[in-house]
Amino acid sequence: MLFTRLSLDGLIMVEPRIIEDARGFFMESYKESEFRAQGITHHFVQDNLSGSRRGVLRGLHFQREPYAQARLVQVVRGAVWDVVVDLRPGSASYARWQGLELSAKNSRMLFVPEGFAHGFLALEDGTELLYKASREYNRESEGGLRWDDPELSIEWPFRDVLVSDRDGRLPYLRDL
Repeated sequence: MLFTRLSLDGLIMVEPRIIEDARGFFMESYKESEFRAQGITHHFVQDNLSGSRRGVLRGLHFQREPYAQARLVQVVRGAVWDVVVDLRPGSASYARWQGLELSAKNSRMLFVPEGFAHGFLALEDGTELLYKASREYNRESEGGLRWDDPELSIEWPFRDVLVSDRDGRLPYLRDL
């Protein structure tokens, strides 16, 4: 696997080695020893799978302490514009965002440490996003912020999106 550290401290793009032949392909999407060698020592305890049609935007979500989650995000079908926002107090990149395309075709994954809000925009119908979480979901610890917060100025590929009522009511960063 190829591990690339991104511009926001702690974010790591993971590109697995893909073996293809006439039958199809094989890849390791997670191998603890390789992740540990890169300093990613989290123990993942929950897997989540989300299906979306083109134009669905989910997020930006996070879990507060003591249930903050690190995540390993990958797309197993379709494509997303995946976005994270640094919410770590005192971080040099506080309130900065990073976005990248994750797709079944490019097989990239994104490791997101605790302290980031995460969201994505489905770029294709039938998109399925799978992510591992280092802590189990806890309703009382859930949080989020608006996908269209002008203070963040996130560059989404398009703005005609479908968001849930809940996500449409999330606070702006200044109100967190």
